Amino acid sequence: MNDSLAKALALFELTEHFTREDLDKKNRELLLTWHPHRYAMVTNNPRKYMQMYKQGEAMTKEINAAYELLLAQLEKKEGR
Repeated sequence: MNDSLAKALALFELTEHFTREDLDKKNRELLLTWHPHRYAMVTNNPRKYMQMYKQGEAMTKEINAAYELLLAQLEKKEGR
């Protein structure tokens, strides 16, 4: 298993034997947790808000990249 696949599995908290349903469910959970706009009402401090917004943006990108990688891996296993 390559390093990026291992990181994606760890991010999604999945084992190598996962289903599309498992992947989609965890993707929705992670995106809900890390969506940048979620931080709009967390603080009145603009600097802290922007820091949290940027962290959410970075995590959203990481989640999307990991999802694409895991989806490709799943389709490869299924022989598509």
